[in-house]
Amino acid sequence: MKAEPQALSGGVKKRKKGKFVQYFKQFDLQLMVIPGLLFILVFNYIPMYGVLMSFQDYNIFEGMMKSEWVGLKHFSMFFNDPRFVEIMRNTIVLSLFKILICFPAPILLALMLNEIKNMAFKRTVQTVTYLPHFLSWVIVAGFAMSMLSTDNGSLNMALEKLNIIDEPINFLSKPEYFWTIIVTTNLWKTIGFNSIVFMAAIAGVSPQLYEAASLDGASRFKQMFLVTIPSIMPIIVIFMILEIGNLLNAGFEDLLLLGDAAILRSVSDVIDTYVYRVGIGSARYSYATAIGLFKAVISLGLLTLANYLARRSGNSLW
Repeated sequence: MKAEPQALSGGVKKRKKGKFVQYFKQFDLQLMVIPGLLFILVFNYIPMYGVLMSFQDYNIFEGMMKSEWVGLKHFSMFFNDPRFVEIMRNTIVLSLFKILICFPAPILLALMLNEIKNMAFKRTVQTVTYLPHFLSWVIVAGFAMSMLSTDNGSLNMALEKLNIIDEPINFLSKPEYFWTIIVTTNLWKTIGFNSIVFMAAIAGVSPQLYEAASLDGASRFKQMFLVTIPSIMPIIVIFMILEIGNLLNAGFEDLLLLGDAAILRSVSDVIDTYVYRVGIGSARYSYATAIGLFKAVISLGLLTLANYLARRSGNSLW
């Protein structure tokens, strides 16, 4: 009986020794991981020290160590801000629109491309839809402004030719059109590149499943619903979890470039643009940091909740 603890400790030592041996055998591979770990450490973990500003009246000349501690003062100011409800509404509504429209669109595009047999046409469509992703938001915003312009804007010209309108409409100065413009430009810019992951997942589906479904009399349309979609469902669930976790990330560059006009602020200001205006524009660093911390905590909670619900269906991140 006395020999058992020694045997157990010997087994643990052997396992630890085996892990170290395996680590050194893969030393060249481990070196490849180090740049990524350093990137995460420098840009994701070290800056977390700055969240202390949200509990201070930060003074840029005195630094964080000497600035006055004020507790939850800045959080309370944000919750009592007259624009709090408006900013949260814009953030949540825009995010929901992007999830409802821009999330399923790449899946549908991948499913349709998978059904195309003409490879030349398929590659052409892929190239055309991928290209907008590589354009900066400055260029995309320039395209949108040119297309929606009242002076020779293609959309106004088309509507006039079709006798739908009598005179040009300044779409970028009317709040009622803004959310539609933002969602449409995001869809155009992201649909092609986001479909790559789903195309790769579809390519990994076993051809034997399609053969079995075909022998059972399933058409190509039915095979899509009975074979393709269930096979890529784990990928869809994982990306959906990430989208829910990013619910408060309604966008920044697109909203700042297309919705900077004062007349659009009531529908274009979201958490990120508001933080930029008060933090950088007004130098209210502690207040902006408090808003950012609030957003991060809510996002973490949403991500955890979405992962918990997904785990019950058998698919989750952890």
